[in-house]
Amino acid sequence: MLEEKLDALSQMMAEHMALPFPPGFRGLDIEDEDMVMLDADAHGFAAGVLKGPLSAQHHSGLTRLTSACEKVLSVIDDKYATKYYTHVRDMAVLATEIERLRGK
Repeated sequence: MLEEKLDALSQMMAEHMALPFPPGFRGLDIEDEDMVMLDADAHGFAAGVLKGPLSAQHHSGLTRLTSACEKVLSVIDDKYATKYYTHVRDMAVLATEIERLRGK
């Protein structure tokens, strides 16, 4: 089951890299979250999970990131950006599930 989830995360990351960043969201803060950093952090945490278990500090950051995604998704009113950041959130959620399977 862990290997399947790791494969799914790898696939999600590849799909995400193929998506163009939402127009107008560079330099934009929503709910005190920098939208570029939110995206970059999600990719960084997901890449870290693929390499192995996260440190306690990184695991905490992943949890914060998931909450931040939920917060911004509730106020984004752009259809494409909503799709894009839903994908970001889903990567973070899957990365969290993988960490739970590892016993974190």
